[in-house]
Amino acid sequence: MQKIFFGVFMLFVILSIGTSGYMIIENGSFLDSLYMSVITITTVGYGEIVHLSPTGKYFTIFLILIGVGFVLYLVGEVTESMVEGGLRKIMGRNNMEKRVAALKNHYIVCGFGRIGKVICKNFKESKLPFVIVESDPNEVQKIDELGYLALLGNASSDDMLLKAGLKEAKGLIAVVSSDAENVYIILSARGLNANLFIMARSSGAEGSETKLLRAGADKVISPYFIGACRMAQLAVRPTVVDFLDLTVHGGELGLRLEELRVSDHSTLANKRLMDSGLRKEYDLIVVAIKREQGEMQFNPQPQTLILPGDILVVLGEHEHITALEKQL
Repeated sequence: MQKIFFGVFMLFVILSIGTSGYMIIENGSFLDSLYMSVITITTVGYGEIVHLSPTGKYFTIFLILIGVGFVLYLVGEVTESMVEGGLRKIMGRNNMEKRVAALKNHYIVCGFGRIGKVICKNFKESKLPFVIVESDPNEVQKIDELGYLALLGNASSDDMLLKAGLKEAKGLIAVVSSDAENVYIILSARGLNANLFIMARSSGAEGSETKLLRAGADKVISPYFIGACRMAQLAVRPTVVDFLDLTVHGGELGLRLEELRVSDHSTLANKRLMDSGLRKEYDLIVVAIKREQGEMQFNPQPQTLILPGDILVVLGEHEHITALEKQL
């Protein structure tokens, strides 16, 4: 773009020189001199509007040599910018679609508003694969600048959801601006993938949560309700809330509260908690164990058996959790 501006500026300078030269050398009027300069540097050649003396002819030769070069330069830069811009856009779109098509066990985030931005940021920090479906072209441009995968379109469209890899996705999060749009998205997603985990944002309006659950959502979250509860808890038990923030988001203590699934081939499978070495070898506290059937055991006893498919909720330092994750 800077090259184009430079070319336009130089064209203006050359036209000014040409106009001034014809006015001084041949005593032409401003309009005739400008017209003569334009048809000279563009090589249109309609004829001499201003009668040229030998000096005027030398000046015209100079103007052609200088002016034509800059005109061709300007036309070339404009053409290159238009062609390259179009090709870059097409190639970028095709590359994006190929990257999305290669995703497996990813999340589809429908909507990139205030809540969607926070969700995507957390997914990025947790290194979880995800793709965003957004209908606003301006937002898609911002998403591209952040380096996230994004598709431009209506998230309630079956074709768009399939393009986002719904069949291979691990979950879908509907956080567009209205409950009605979220309901349409959930209905479309559930119809295409009956086993998909679906979470939706609720506006908090009366009956909205029921409608979203009825449409097929597994979890419905109301940011307003959660925000109000958090403010109340901060007033009642601020230390507990601060501790939970440190463990969930990380902080000065360096602690994390994380969930880890026990695989069938894990060395911890079918061992008692006291024999697992989680406390001694990894310095981790097992806060809870969720069985594969959904049963949750809080503060499990040392004799509790760790089974394949269990989800361990552990508290400890990030590097210790990472080391344990490799064993599971």
